[in-house]
Amino acid sequence: MSQLDRAALSARAGQLAGELGARGVDLVALTFVDNSGIARTKAVPLARFAAAAAWGVGASNSFDFFGFNDEIVPGEHSLGPVGDLRLHPDLDAVTVLAAQPGWAWAPVTKYDQEGAPHPQDQRGLALKATARLAERGYTALLSFELEWVVTAEDSPDDLGGVRGPAYGFARLSRHAAYLRAIVSTLDAQGVGVEQIHPEYAAGQFELSVAAADPVRAADVAVLARETIRVVSEQHGLRASFTPKFAPSGVGNGGHVHVSVWEGERNLFAGGDGPFGLTSAAAAFAGGILRRLPALLAIGAPSVVSYLRLEPHHWAGVYQGWGLENRETPLRLIRGVAGNRDTAANLEVKCFDLTANPYLVVAALLAAGLGGVDERAGLPEPVDVDPGVLTEAERQARGLTRLPQSLTESVVAFEADAVLTGAFGAELATTLMELRRAEIELFAGTSAKEITETMRWTH
Repeated sequence: MSQLDRAALSARAGQLAGELGARGVDLVALTFVDNSGIARTKAVPLARFAAAAAWGVGASNSFDFFGFNDEIVPGEHSLGPVGDLRLHPDLDAVTVLAAQPGWAWAPVTKYDQEGAPHPQDQRGLALKATARLAERGYTALLSFELEWVVTAEDSPDDLGGVRGPAYGFARLSRHAAYLRAIVSTLDAQGVGVEQIHPEYAAGQFELSVAAADPVRAADVAVLARETIRVVSEQHGLRASFTPKFAPSGVGNGGHVHVSVWEGERNLFAGGDGPFGLTSAAAAFAGGILRRLPALLAIGAPSVVSYLRLEPHHWAGVYQGWGLENRETPLRLIRGVAGNRDTAANLEVKCFDLTANPYLVVAALLAAGLGGVDERAGLPEPVDVDPGVLTEAERQARGLTRLPQSLTESVVAFEADAVLTGAFGAELATTLMELRRAEIELFAGTSAKEITETMRWTH
């Protein structure tokens, strides 16, 4: 909304406050995710919730320039200590926190003091990208997969405390109460859990949630991660979503699933293209594929991200796509026969959870629409692990290696007019300033030092 209807917001929030109070809520946590992928928060007592909805809660502009380590990075658009933004909770997303008695939660959208949208508001950008998709006659469904590792709280650097083989029932059984608590808590908060299971790496688990409207999907990613963090602590565990807990191992991904719809029709099924793709879905996927190097600056935005992006780790490091190919960064999922009209989607495997999910939403939708505008096509699908091919064979198939460093991704992002245009000059500039500050911070450091520094940040 470009103009805030303060009276309507106050009335609606006042009604919600009554409902929340009846459920024992005393405080509401208001969150936003910054440009370094960290969820930041302010909280208001329930008695102040209506005023917060109408007039916002103050927050410094400097949050746009926070690094992962809480250092404020100087930037072209920084006002330093000067200025103020207003955080307005999304009243449709207010959620009572089942594992934190007395608390509710809501994501916020940022406005300036005149009531105009803040140009660096990440959630606002995702809302705008979703609206732009709708203007073209399309909708999208997205979901984020969350992978994390847990350690014993009294041994936070040791994965040995969470024993059991990869995907093993023994690991699930050992932590059955913990996993049950996560699912029941999320269920009570309105999050549709599709699957939860032990993953490949030591101490690792994965959660899949139901697909939703793009902005709702990003909200759920934030809520689910913070819920996992809280429930882990209540069970004597500590959760880390870092892409690489230690230099060895496969690391944590943050895969994104996306499907595009025209009315009630899923454009990733029932078409005349490869594996049932429609021409619009192929163009959308082609736009993402050709922009993957630039998209990594948004979806794999940290120096530690590139320690995870290795061949044979199911992270997808060669620029290609394939049907159910877990070694391509874009994996087409058809679903089982008889269910493809609803199940077919595209999985982006090269992203991780240091990313801001709202920026991921905005970037993927912009890249996909860019492909539609360009009538982008898809190359031949890849039906093998690209890593087992010779370099000559990869070149013949057009399978180039994705960026192997954050520096390469930053260069690719800045050269992409579609993405920088969608993000706007101010936000695009600030994001890359933060990326370069992190690159400089870790210059000359070892993989061990990087993983240890980033281990408990995300």
